[in-house]
Amino acid sequence: MKKEIHPNYREVVFWDTSGDFKFLTRSTVKTNDTTEWTDGKTYPLVKVEISSATHPFFTGSKQQFIQKAGRVERFQKRYSARSKEESTAE
Repeated sequence: MKKEIHPNYREVVFWDTSGDFKFLTRSTVKTNDTTEWTDGKTYPLVKVEISSATHPFFTGSKQQFIQKAGRVERFQKRYSARSKEESTAE
């Protein structure tokens, strides 16, 4: 293999900040943060907002989808009333 053309593939800790869940895997991602793992070694740390531990598809949670649907319905009610008023004013 040619030298210096391949990314640095190493062990990295990913931290799901929304669920306070950490897992150790291998990756080529670049980061400046580090953390100490349970084995006592220090690994690069990558912070993520969502992982399989907190994603609704994997957890079965539908709370986020319901909240978004409610927002869309409120938006449609609010602006459909305005568009009706504007069309009757003409």
